[in-house]
Amino acid sequence: MPAPTSAQFTAIRESLLRAVAEQGRITTFAKDKMIIREGEHGDTMFVILSGRVKVFSSNREGKEVFLDTHGPGETIGEMALDEGLRSASVITLEPTTCSLITRDMMRRYVVANPDFALQLIAKLIRRTRIAVENVKRLALLDVYGRLTALLNSLTPDQCGIGVLTERMTQQEIAERVGASRDMVSRILHDLAEGGYVAIRSRRIEVLKRIPQA
Repeated sequence: MPAPTSAQFTAIRESLLRAVAEQGRITTFAKDKMIIREGEHGDTMFVILSGRVKVFSSNREGKEVFLDTHGPGETIGEMALDEGLRSASVITLEPTTCSLITRDMMRRYVVANPDFALQLIAKLIRRTRIAVENVKRLALLDVYGRLTALLNSLTPDQCGIGVLTERMTQQEIAERVGASRDMVSRILHDLAEGGYVAIRSRRIEVLKRIPQA
């Protein structure tokens, strides 16, 4: 495995995370590669250097619940520190390069750099907040409300207007809001007809604030 180049770490802004990533084993995964499986034991944290992954949970019948997506400069698998089972699965959405950090490496680095532990705690708190918001949306909003909330959250600075920061298929949107692709397609068509959104090459732009109902 060739030594990582500095360009591979350009997406990592936090100096402590960058320092620990530079100690890891650099591995590239093909698209649609399952890199973490829910329910398995794991002892590795992944720092994403390039590419994008989807985090999800599923049951024995194959029904999936979308949890989040992550890209360059983000981490997955941090809870390997507690030696418990993986709480969710992670699959690559495109070719993805990661720095693999073992539990022992993480522990040594946390002992030597307590600020890194605080950084990890802050990251986990942010993700917990996002998870709570997602649960609230699924429980309290209808499909239209969940879809419009997602669109608003993905506009620049979450201002509610502009080109979405992620390029997604209608199937991917449906997975995120817990609905069928046909239902999402109908709602997006109605929003486009009303002049609220424009859809070009899998890129959605919110042209004006979408009504709540």
